Amino acid sequence: MEVLNSIILGIVQGITEFLPISSSGHLIIFRDFLGAQVEYGLAFDAVLQLATTLAILVYFRLEIWRLAESFWKLIRGIDQDSRQKNMTLAVMVGTIPAVILGLLLEDFMETIFRSTTVVAFTLIIGAGVMFFAEKFATQTKEITWKNGLIIGLFQSLALIPGMSRAGMTISGGLFMGLKREAATRFSFVLAFPILFGSGMKKLFDLGSGGLFGIVGFELIVGSVVAFITGILSIHFLIKFLRTNTMKVFVWYRVLLAVGILMFFV
Repeated sequence: MEVLNSIILGIVQGITEFLPISSSGHLIIFRDFLGAQVEYGLAFDAVLQLATTLAILVYFRLEIWRLAESFWKLIRGIDQDSRQKNMTLAVMVGTIPAVILGLLLEDFMETIFRSTTVVAFTLIIGAGVMFFAEKFATQTKEITWKNGLIIGLFQSLALIPGMSRAGMTISGGLFMGLKREAATRFSFVLAFPILFGSGMKKLFDLGSGGLFGIVGFELIVGSVVAFITGILSIHFLIKFLRTNTMKVFVWYRVLLAVGILMFFV
């Protein structure tokens, strides 16, 4: 893979990982467009995800530190603020569905679901989920472990390229009655364990498969670019959704899907 292609894919990953438009779907589309197919494309994508995970860690370092402290208090049985306790439990139970389904469906993720045709249809399906989430949003409730679990199930939908982790988890939060900004921030924090675990697993796969000598430099370049653009993307989305809905992303997804079906399929 050429360095220029790695830079482009890094930019795509950094921007689309945190916008509700699907990073995996866009990576598949851009790789097809650039002719930048690699033998272990899913592993390459996962390492770029690891770079954007670092962006989450840097941007939400205070929230993640509080989660770590709260988790320690939970296992020690130490009393703590109920709101922080609920947030920690929500992240814990919300992570479980994606872990289980991710392990069960890994083979399908690497083969059947990685096509532009699948991405086109899942972009439309995901747009429908986001549309109805905005339509029926009440924005009146606080986070609990129960709605955290439901949001975690929505996160599992993002295992299919084109659905979008951010889009599905924010939508799940809106369906559960969370305020839009709270749903967005929870979406990012909930993504951290999954993205970190997935990235580390695929990083190990690259190392054990001896692929660093092949794509090592390209990985470094793409990862740095993904990290920088990821920070900017997080900041943009949080600021944007304070005063706007996700409708612009809904229309973008539909138009992109139509374009794919017209020119790529």
